[in-house]
Amino acid sequence: MEKSSFSRVLIILFFLNFFLNFQLINSSVTYDNKGIIINGQRKILISGSIHYPRSTPNMWEDLIRKAKVGGLDVIDTYVFWNAHEYSPGKYNFEGRYDLVRFIKTVQRVGLYVNLRIGPYVCAEWNFGGFPVWLKYVPGISFRTDNEPFKKAMQGFTQKIVQMMKSERLFASQGGPIILSQIENEYGSEVKEFGAAGKAYINWAARMAVGLNTGVPWLMCKEDDAPDPVINTCNGFYCDSFKPNKPNKPMMWTEAWSGWFTEFGGPVHDRPVEDLAFAVARFVQSGGSYFNYYMYHGGTNFGRTAGGPFITTSYDYDAPIDEYGLIRQPKYGHLKALHRAIKLCETALVSSNPTIISLGTYQRAHVFSSKNGHCAAFLYNYHFTSSKRVTFRNAQYDLPAWSISILPDCKNVVFNTAKVGVQTSHMQMLPSSSRLLSWQTYDEDLSALEISPIMTANGLLEQVNVTRDRSDYLWYMTSAVVSRSDLQGKAPELLVQSSGHAVHVFINGQLSGSAYGSRENRRFTFKGPVKLRAGVNRIALLSIAVGLPNVGPHFETWSTGVLGPVVLQGLSSGNKDLTRHKWSYQVGLKGERMKLASPSESSSIDWVESSLAAQSIRPLTWYKAHFDAPGGVEPLAIDMKSMGKGELWINGHSVGRYWTNYAKGNCGPCNYHGTYRPTKCQHGCGSPTQRWYHVPRVWLKPSQNLMVIFEELGGDASKISVVKRSVARVCADAFENHPTAENWGLNGQNDTKSDHNPKAHLQCGVGQSISSIQFASFGTPSGTCGSFLKGTCHAQHSHAIIEKVCVGQQRCSMTISNMNFGGDPCPNVLKRLTVEVICS
Repeated sequence: MEKSSFSRVLIILFFLNFFLNFQLINSSVTYDNKGIIINGQRKILISGSIHYPRSTPNMWEDLIRKAKVGGLDVIDTYVFWNAHEYSPGKYNFEGRYDLVRFIKTVQRVGLYVNLRIGPYVCAEWNFGGFPVWLKYVPGISFRTDNEPFKKAMQGFTQKIVQMMKSERLFASQGGPIILSQIENEYGSEVKEFGAAGKAYINWAARMAVGLNTGVPWLMCKEDDAPDPVINTCNGFYCDSFKPNKPNKPMMWTEAWSGWFTEFGGPVHDRPVEDLAFAVARFVQSGGSYFNYYMYHGGTNFGRTAGGPFITTSYDYDAPIDEYGLIRQPKYGHLKALHRAIKLCETALVSSNPTIISLGTYQRAHVFSSKNGHCAAFLYNYHFTSSKRVTFRNAQYDLPAWSISILPDCKNVVFNTAKVGVQTSHMQMLPSSSRLLSWQTYDEDLSALEISPIMTANGLLEQVNVTRDRSDYLWYMTSAVVSRSDLQGKAPELLVQSSGHAVHVFINGQLSGSAYGSRENRRFTFKGPVKLRAGVNRIALLSIAVGLPNVGPHFETWSTGVLGPVVLQGLSSGNKDLTRHKWSYQVGLKGERMKLASPSESSSIDWVESSLAAQSIRPLTWYKAHFDAPGGVEPLAIDMKSMGKGELWINGHSVGRYWTNYAKGNCGPCNYHGTYRPTKCQHGCGSPTQRWYHVPRVWLKPSQNLMVIFEELGGDASKISVVKRSVARVCADAFENHPTAENWGLNGQNDTKSDHNPKAHLQCGVGQSISSIQFASFGTPSGTCGSFLKGTCHAQHSHAIIEKVCVGQQRCSMTISNMNFGGDPCPNVLKRLTVEVICS
């Protein structure tokens, strides 16, 4: 080898070794009133929640890289106790539950981690993250000064901390974990638990700090968090929050990017203008750490959704959608916000703001560092009226309900209400994959009482019987009626339940169903029943739709048919069946036979079926095969034609499905004013959830097994595999003026440039721009999907954009008069508005 070549190899090896060792350098993580301090440097930390079980391991790196590109410093995740310790001392850290792999993926991408151990998580997760076996530990009471609970909680917390230590994942060991959380949102429980609750919180703090992780511990929504644990805020807005000690930083562990969805309810959106406004309000008030809950929500696969009634989709209107695709404009607008905040970082972490009145509803928050850095936040809190204000002898226009960020106290680089990034509209397109050779298998109701697991006089609580091994519990009894009892009007059956749904069968025939809701845990079935003289078999199928995840002593809440159960309208009077002898059967016959398992399903005597000729029938299993669709787009199953049940692909449970039509207050959404989940809703009159995410990694090239259990009856012939892709994108940006573009906020660098702003358009992977739906350089109006030309319009706008963009996966156009054949209206501020179709 030549000497020069050898020298180059040595240099490469030196820098490679330096880089690898750099990754393992121990970090000091402390805090003061201005923020988290890492290796002596205060930081404004921007975080986003991505929960590892709500996606698949092959998705993790892509999600985390998108988060990094979006301007995040930290990935936040809960640790899900019931996912890991499925029975006492038996652990699962594989597949979607490989916590170490997830954290190492975050480390490899180059971000920090906030590990929220809890181990209570809430999170719309089944039983709040607690394993159901915990409920049956003798003498236990959850989340209070109770020795059995504290022993179990400490054991799991120690297990997780030791696992992290053994993998050297805490920052004090050179790892990415800079923060940890113990307990979760305990403040709302304090009134219920009183002194015992206070003692418990003090114990939890001491226990966590005593684990010597070398990083700060947090408690969210716990005003009394004892030193040195930092108390933090969760909510839609946290600018008025203050830590409980002057030496602690102002931290926002859950900035809610949207809201969860429940079956039968609408889908909730949170306008990005308001979310950006809330974040800017927090930072201008001294906040130094904020975390989006969620940044990627993902999917409640299997039976992990809690609530109850939480949908399988946990999309949360997050910047990265359930399928892992970027949601625009939310992702891009927040990315620009993050860059603007980072431009202000030196001033923000160096001083408290000086607040200057600019009007009745307008203020300036000014930050100045000793070395001359100055940053200003100009805000307008009025709900509807814009305002021109004067700040440092210059004039600034502030839209209603907005904040402008000036990283040099002169130039506006970002305004929360002015969205300058593209808007994407998604679509679900049928794939070429067809479901072939449907077969069915019926639940055999006639054999239900042959071998019940138990009998009892009276009605038993559901979870005490099932231990949550299944959503389903059969309650079975018999009632003898005489011929004379059936004279007159048809008798009715009344069933009161604390379950979530119940199907009533009389002599093997479905008589009706009833459902509860998250707000009403108790509900009543009352309907006519067809009885015969003699013995009548009554079977009640009680269904859980996820166990409760929040509330004081939720481990004591009852589920199931608890009565009364009464036959009404008999000629001899009402017949109360509540204290009759009842037989019980846990789950479904198909569950016990493992019909959803590829290895077991083929050995079952399924019935070849022509679905078109079938009548709709309840309690039916369906089975079909399909080939994996080509391409790279995320996939889903369209279940609109079905009723309620569960769906499996190649043995993996996609989750519960329910074609429950949404009720709510759907209508126009305006970002102005305080946001609440009731404010911006859509989907009313449609199924709350129609499409169910199927990760491509679950599929083989061909012969993929789909199994469905349908409770109510549906038309399986109309089930289809669909692809999620971008339907159209829109861009809307103003011509050159002091904007984010001039600070590099829409490009790769954060340095000033003299370039004119650009409109950027990008279709999804594997797509290209097929046509231009709308293009106007001038004064267009409207929103994406309904743009209109204004009085000022460059007549060749469409042709110019068409020439540049059609056939491209992405394109951009500099916004200048020269590019559009001259100035169509001098002395008027113009904009370029474009809508394109992707295919």
